[in-house]
Amino acid sequence: MERPRVEVAGVAVSMDHYIGGGRLSSSTTFEDRSPLDWSTVLAEVSAGDASTAAAALSAASAAFEDWAALGPSGRAPYLYRLAELVDERVVELAAVECVDMAMRHESLRNRVISRGARNFRAYAELAEEYEERVWSSNGTINRVQRLPAGPAVVITPWNAPFMLATWKLAPALAAGNPVVLKPAEWSPLSASLLADLVDEAGLPPGVFNLVQGVGADVGPALTTDPRVRRLSFTGSPATARSIGAAAAANIVPFTAELGGKGALLVFADSDLEAAARVAAGQFDDSGQVCLAGTRLLVEASVADDFLARFNYHVDAHVLGDSHDDAVTVTPMIHPDHVARVEGFIERGLLAGDEVLRGGGRHVPDSWAGQPEHALWVEPTLISPASNDSEIVQNEVFGPVLTFQTFIDEDEAVRLANSTDYGLSATLFTGSTNRAERVGGALRAGTIWVNCFLVRDLTAPFGGLGNSGIGREGGDYALDFHSDLKTLQVKNETTA
Repeated sequence: MERPRVEVAGVAVSMDHYIGGGRLSSSTTFEDRSPLDWSTVLAEVSAGDASTAAAALSAASAAFEDWAALGPSGRAPYLYRLAELVDERVVELAAVECVDMAMRHESLRNRVISRGARNFRAYAELAEEYEERVWSSNGTINRVQRLPAGPAVVITPWNAPFMLATWKLAPALAAGNPVVLKPAEWSPLSASLLADLVDEAGLPPGVFNLVQGVGADVGPALTTDPRVRRLSFTGSPATARSIGAAAAANIVPFTAELGGKGALLVFADSDLEAAARVAAGQFDDSGQVCLAGTRLLVEASVADDFLARFNYHVDAHVLGDSHDDAVTVTPMIHPDHVARVEGFIERGLLAGDEVLRGGGRHVPDSWAGQPEHALWVEPTLISPASNDSEIVQNEVFGPVLTFQTFIDEDEAVRLANSTDYGLSATLFTGSTNRAERVGGALRAGTIWVNCFLVRDLTAPFGGLGNSGIGREGGDYALDFHSDLKTLQVKNETTA
């Protein structure tokens, strides 16, 4: 039974789970607070437990056979309808997510939420367009077929929660797998609105299930259940190791995107203005972006020129309320996360790192009366004491960049590849040959040359090392969510 809905940004939002085609409340709840108003509780959200997880997986298991039997063409209309509904509700979804997570409202309403509709359309089309690989060998005809794998559990992060939920949900559904979604407890509300859209789109009961809750309480029950046939996670390496162990115990394919420590390399032959502008843009959304180029590596001969241009663009940043279109740096998600970021800066200072700019807490005028609830950290640039400094080697996930110089290509590549992460890297150069050489030598899942955050939904996405395992995107995601079968028939066989 569903509890009364809570109005958030003028939108009525359910605070309950969505299981088997209906809402289900829990007797216990957890608080959800807005980074834009931390002094008050935004909502009390149903907190799932092992029994909630079991109910969701039972519903998904019961729905599997019929959903799989529809085939790609039978499932596609549901996904296309979901895409239409996302497009129709962009304003509502953006309003709620802005309050819940504090991402810039302008970004949400103009780009980020609509990406969810693109995800549903893209995977419906890719699944329908799949052509079996067919070839002859050893007197036989071979065909590679995709089979739906079974219930999938997807666990999503607190940043860009709606878009990243659809990014995982769309290929699982298109491949024929019912899904149980567990959103992050720090920003759960847009996932609840997604459940409403699923309901309105008419997906059969159990094909999509939403389990709210604190990760430590409900996560293990979702990931260790032997009925789960696919696990997809975005979050921290520590949590991924636990989920990976559960996946291994049940021999379940597992994909994880675990953040990054991206290098942004700038060579002397670059368009320095473009490079500096992109580098300053890494502070957008308070640096809470896994793909951010947080390690600035600049050729020594142009370091001063680059820094002057970089500081000019950083000076143009506006810190404030996410609803203000002029704002470019938003509050961080949670006081605990602010403390984590500040801890990196404080330990760095003790270890000999030098703060070139920023480094402190920012309190906008409207928060002057309650500075303890102001969740902004100034855009910060640090010159590390060495390449082994913690601030260089570990992911901060906040508005903190490091600045280092290099003499030649070999040193640039060595520095860029010197962390345990490998999600993305960005390279600025005016030389096509250098772009090929250095781009080929950089170890990361995605390399951008003279651009940043340009995404093709059909391209593989994922990282190396501590940045994850497996690939999402395009046919790579559909293959992950499928069991591949080879049908081999002797040429002489007739109907």
